[in-house]
Amino acid sequence: MDQKQSLSEVHQSVVTNKRTGWKRILAFIGPAYLVSVGYMDPGNWATDIAGGSKFGYQLIWVLLMSNLIALLLQSLSARLGIVRGLDLAQASRNAYPKWVNFPLFVLAQTAIIACDLAEIIGMAIGLNLLFGLPLIWGISITIFDTVLLLFLLNKGMRKMEAFIVSMVFVVGISFLVEMFIVEPSIKEIAKGFEPSMLSGEALYIAIGIIGATVMPHNLYLHSSLVQTRKFERDNKGIQEAIKFNFIDTAVALNLAFFVNAAILILAAAAFFKNGFHHVAEIQDAHRLLNNIFGSVAPALFAIALIAAGQSSTVTGTLAGQIIMEGHLNLRIQPWLRRLITRLLAIIPAFCTILFFGDDALGGLLILSQVVLSLQLGFAIIPLIHLTSDKNEMKGFAIKPWVRILAWTSAIVIVSLNIKLVIEEISNWRTAAGGWYIDVIVIPVAVLTALLLIYIFIYPLISKRQRVGNVPHGDALAISNIEKISYHKIGITVDFSANDRNTIRHALIQGGKNAHYYLIHVVETAAARYHGQKAMDHETQIDTENLEKYRLNLMDLGYESSTHIGFGGTAKAIASISKQNNIQLLVMGAHGHKGLKDLIFGTTVDSVRHKVDIPVLIVR
Repeated sequence: MDQKQSLSEVHQSVVTNKRTGWKRILAFIGPAYLVSVGYMDPGNWATDIAGGSKFGYQLIWVLLMSNLIALLLQSLSARLGIVRGLDLAQASRNAYPKWVNFPLFVLAQTAIIACDLAEIIGMAIGLNLLFGLPLIWGISITIFDTVLLLFLLNKGMRKMEAFIVSMVFVVGISFLVEMFIVEPSIKEIAKGFEPSMLSGEALYIAIGIIGATVMPHNLYLHSSLVQTRKFERDNKGIQEAIKFNFIDTAVALNLAFFVNAAILILAAAAFFKNGFHHVAEIQDAHRLLNNIFGSVAPALFAIALIAAGQSSTVTGTLAGQIIMEGHLNLRIQPWLRRLITRLLAIIPAFCTILFFGDDALGGLLILSQVVLSLQLGFAIIPLIHLTSDKNEMKGFAIKPWVRILAWTSAIVIVSLNIKLVIEEISNWRTAAGGWYIDVIVIPVAVLTALLLIYIFIYPLISKRQRVGNVPHGDALAISNIEKISYHKIGITVDFSANDRNTIRHALIQGGKNAHYYLIHVVETAAARYHGQKAMDHETQIDTENLEKYRLNLMDLGYESSTHIGFGGTAKAIASISKQNNIQLLVMGAHGHKGLKDLIFGTTVDSVRHKVDIPVLIVR
């Protein structure tokens, strides 16, 4: 199967060459805003609220540090996409053995489902807080986000970016207004930027903040989204694209830092200062805001939560498309892929509410962040290896000092996240003590750690010739062309106005030396159940019509025979073709699109997968 461009439906859809000055810079602005929403999703809210309520302004420096690490890694991701024209998943597929890519896909897909789960829970909580909608109904509504994403993609990349930026703007404005309501101490905020020694619960929450800030799916997403910009592929054009995308990334992630810092400051000013030191649930934060500051602050809080969940959902499903196409080189229908991703996230949320009640969603939210933590190293380590490769990156490989910073960041993140996972497993073992901890959870964690070590070591020792930037392989030499004569040609007919054109094209292929097999399939309920025994009215009429075509062709000097199939159209056509050793199948396309294809199915697509002969499609 050919490897296509990343997000092919919007690949190079935003032209930058025709713009000059500040308008040219604006043409590159957008991808990082789609990425930045992942840095202010409900998972971040949970860790920021917990940090602010328990330790006041003390952990602001942790937010700043994790944001700087995120800025470094996202800029590397953008550089990879701009220079090589490949997203992180595609580049990893080329760089690592085939067997590695399947577990990499599974881990990345699990992280996206975990991220999607956090957005679903956040969205449902926001709707519950604002409108009193039961959580289970809120979760059900989120399935329609898939439809919204398809609509936005059809409208073009710029429209999608405008939607995301507007959602981010709503979140930012909501918290800006809340800052004026709670009146935090500027002096204490400034003190919070001073690094301090962390231990115990403060260290645990700091690890959670870092794990929730640097999202693995964002690294895949950013390397793909920068390819929506069309620019000159010479050294100057690439250098300019890298520079403008760095500006885009810096502005967008600083906005995300502002939102995260605002949540932590809000929690510190509203809860820590008022003696509420154990606010871990988003619902508790909303309730306390209502008690302390009246109705405006909590309403803004809920609106911001809905906006954050909605925008993060869109980017999560896009990332799902990127990792499936990149790691597996597998492309399925966009609506189906997004529906699968969403359902895989909705099912655990549904089951949690049904079996454990609404209060268990907070624990599920934390679990989703732990799952994200596990996957992070599998995105960061290949990214640093790939952007350090001088052979593939040409003159745009990262400099040694950037490499040192990147590997230091990777060591910090991976070690902290491993510590978080070990602590979580220990807590589960103490609390539950189930057999599955020793039999399933610990072995999976050990295998995952071994895979992580392999991912790190392989590029350092491998002499393997990597696949280049040619997505489809090399062009083959075309030898002498011999004329192909078809003597047995099948023609599918449905007695519509299209038949005349379909038959005409078939006759052109074989002339008067070929035998033509006129094929029609009866799809009535009787035909499906009784097959050839069916002699209902439609079968009789269709048989007569098919005979009229045969006689008409005989008058014109063409030899033909009639063949009636029953039941499933594609299966019946394939069966008749094989029984009669047909060499070429000529089919008329229905001409319907979109919803009709979804309802009636695409016979042509189904047939071509069931036969191993050439199929000529006539419109």
